[in-house]
Amino acid sequence: MFSNRLSDVSDNEKKNLRLLLIIGLLYTLGIYLSNIFVNIFLWKQTEDLLLLALYNLCIYLAQTLIFVLIGKWVKRIDRVIILRAGIFVISVFFISVLLLSTQASELFYVLGVLIGTGYGLFWLAYNILIFEVTEPYTRDFFNGMFGALQSLSGIVGPVSAGWIITFLTGYKGYLTVFFISFVLFILAIIFSIFLERRSVEGKYNIRSVIREGKENKQWFWMLTAHLFQGMREGVFLFLIGLWVYMGTQSEMIVGIYNMIYAIASFVMYQVVAKIVKPDNRKILILIGSIFLFISVFWLLKSDAALDYYIYAGILGVFLPLFFAPYTSVSYDVIGQAKNAGEYRVEYIIFRDIVLNSGRTFSLILFILGLYTISESDWMRYSVILFGVGYLISGIIVFRIHNLKHHSS
Repeated sequence: MFSNRLSDVSDNEKKNLRLLLIIGLLYTLGIYLSNIFVNIFLWKQTEDLLLLALYNLCIYLAQTLIFVLIGKWVKRIDRVIILRAGIFVISVFFISVLLLSTQASELFYVLGVLIGTGYGLFWLAYNILIFEVTEPYTRDFFNGMFGALQSLSGIVGPVSAGWIITFLTGYKGYLTVFFISFVLFILAIIFSIFLERRSVEGKYNIRSVIREGKENKQWFWMLTAHLFQGMREGVFLFLIGLWVYMGTQSEMIVGIYNMIYAIASFVMYQVVAKIVKPDNRKILILIGSIFLFISVFWLLKSDAALDYYIYAGILGVFLPLFFAPYTSVSYDVIGQAKNAGEYRVEYIIFRDIVLNSGRTFSLILFILGLYTISESDWMRYSVILFGVGYLISGIIVFRIHNLKHHSS
């Protein structure tokens, strides 16, 4: 099926696309195995929610800074090298956590900057490579395939990590999991060697892309959608896993929670890959965003493992319904923008700057809330306040599609 859907693409491009999927699988497996447990690892050392928020703020600030400072070098340096550098920096992060062990929380800001830098370099290169090796008629399939691989990583990673951490008492389990992630990232670097080297001609011109937002309504509203997407993710990406742990005090339940989410999303990505088309993207995105917001209220009343498992299943069904077509719309808006071929790097970089700005801003608001409202109350308020982000994004994208079809 992979080859049939890519029948109009050259064998060389097929090879690069397959390699990109393999690298994405190794990367996501390493991240799913360890990422949620890094937050719990730091929490168990300090039980300080503010420290965790600041750690994640350092991650997003570093990512945004990488996009701003390194972006222009993507037109001078092979993106595959930047991709490889990102994976290497993330590997250094996990080695640092292994070496610091129980002192990791004392240098949380250094660790946050380190992994944020790795994330920034990796996604800066990976997103551009996705744009280059996919076409409008293969984009939905690729996003569905990549989403399915992410789901497979989610099925294997968290529950395996939860079992290892539960079986190996103390911090031994955590350190074992972090070491396995390190090995996976090294494998991703090895596979990246076989990717075709790529270069982009022309000068870096981010100002032209910013100006396009004033003239191109679709681009302006897509950026706005990514801003609100980031507003939700900045808090949710670190808080929900910790929320489940705080409610159950069990790493194994956290692992099962993520496995249930991953199984549901894996099945749903297969469905989405078959049903999503340019003509029905807007309604799928809107349905997904509505149910993702409604599900927040189920989370608020959850107080047992079964409740969290049900929430995980809801996320697994509706996140793919939202994200697979949403990602395709984002790339298509860029593809139809002025000088997209020449400035594709700048469009993707500026989009990711806006996305991470939303994540950063939401975490700043979350941190301010911790100073003014009790921790338990603010956690509940924040999931409603920031949980509406995807719904706003979905409504905005619905408007983008109306504009797109009207203009065509």
